[in-house]
Amino acid sequence: MPKMKTNSGAKKRFALTGTGKIKRKHAFKSHILTKKTKKQKRNLTHIGLVSRENVSSVKELLCLK
Repeated sequence: MPKMKTNSGAKKRFALTGTGKIKRKHAFKSHILTKKTKKQKRNLTHIGLVSRENVSSVKELLCLK
């Protein structure tokens, strides 16, 4: 069987932590930032973790499953 290919978009968007959890960035932080408050932009800066419901689908995209 051929090797599984990692989804190119997923490998740019997600990263693994040392304990095996999946890190992600928040959406809405790329453009149209003038109308967003400082607090809103500051809170979007922090790295989040992928929720339990989505972990299996993200792992599939990253060929970790």
